[in-house]
Amino acid sequence: MDIAARAGVSEATVSRVLNDKAVAEATRDRVLTAIDQLGYERPARLRRKTTGLVGLVVPELTNPVFPLFAQTIETALAKHGYTPVLCTQTPGGLHEDEYVAMLLEQGTAGIIFVSGIHAISEADIARYERLTANGVAIVLINGHQPKVDAPSLSQDDRMAVQLGLGHLRQLGHTRIGLAVGPSRYTPASRRIAAFEQTIAAHKEIVGVSEHTQYSVEGGTAAAHALLDEGVTGILCGSDVMALGAIRAARQRGLRVPEDVSVIGSDDGMLAQFADPPLTTVRQDVAGMSAAAVRFLLEEIAKTPSPRREQLFAPELVVRRSTAPAASLRAAVSQLRAEV
Repeated sequence: MDIAARAGVSEATVSRVLNDKAVAEATRDRVLTAIDQLGYERPARLRRKTTGLVGLVVPELTNPVFPLFAQTIETALAKHGYTPVLCTQTPGGLHEDEYVAMLLEQGTAGIIFVSGIHAISEADIARYERLTANGVAIVLINGHQPKVDAPSLSQDDRMAVQLGLGHLRQLGHTRIGLAVGPSRYTPASRRIAAFEQTIAAHKEIVGVSEHTQYSVEGGTAAAHALLDEGVTGILCGSDVMALGAIRAARQRGLRVPEDVSVIGSDDGMLAQFADPPLTTVRQDVAGMSAAAVRFLLEEIAKTPSPRREQLFAPELVVRRSTAPAASLRAAVSQLRAEV
C-alpha cells in the first residue's frame, strides 16, 4: 500500500490508524501526513473537530521569517483543534487594529501577535490592555511590553549580536558594521545597545552602525554607507537585509566573502540558497512558536502563563558568506613564508 510505504510503517499500522485504534502519536502523525501528501481524503473520524478560531497577526510575508512563524504556529494550533486566521499587514492594507476588530467580531478565542505594533517602543499599548481587560487571550512575540498583562516571547537579541560579532572577530575583522532596523523597534534598539557594549569591551574593534528598513533595498543602502566607513564585516538585522548588503558589495566590485564578510539573521528559507550561502544567526522559530501556542492555550483555559519575558537563544549557522579578513590572510601567508 502506498500509504504504508510513504509513512514507513506496516499496512497493519495504517489500518489501525484508519480505524482510529491506539497508535503512538508520532506514528499516527506520519500516517496522516502520508494520506495528505498522496492526496487521499481523510476518513471523517480522523478529521479534527474545530475548537475555535485563533488570530495570527504578522507584519508582512515578504520577509521569509514571518511565513515560517505563520506555518509553525498554524500547524501547532491545528493540532489542538483551533482554526488559525492569518492577518497580514501590507502598505495601504488593513491596520492591525482593524484586523483585531474583525477577529473579535468572529468570536476569536485568542490572538498571537508577531512583531506587531507592540514591537514599537513608544507604541500606545492601551489597545492590548483593552483586549486583556475584556478577557481576550493574547501572546506577544518579539516586542516585549512589560505593562501588558500577557505572555511575551522574544529572541535574545543581545546574544544574536554577540554571536555575529564574535564570529567576525575570530576571522580577524577589526572594522565591523551593523545594519539594523529603525531604533523605534525594540529588537533593533536592543541590538544597537548590545553592539555598542560589545565594541566598547574590545578596544581593537571599530564599530559602525546604520539604521535602515528590513528589506533588500534597506540592506543595500546601509551596506553602502558602512562600506564608505571601511568596514570589512557586516552584521545584518535580517537575512533579507544581508542579501542587500551582498548586492551593495558587488556593485562596488567587491567579493563576498573574500573582500567583505556578511552575516544575516533569522535563517529563513532563502539563506542556504543565497549566493554565496548565507552565514546567519538562526532564530528559534520552532521553539518560540510552540511556546506561544502553549501559552495561548493556557490563557484561554484561564490558567495564566508567567508574565516575565521568555528569551530564546539564537544559534550561529556558518556558511560561505564569511571568511578571514584580508589582513589576517596576509599575516598567515607571511608566517608561512617565514617558516
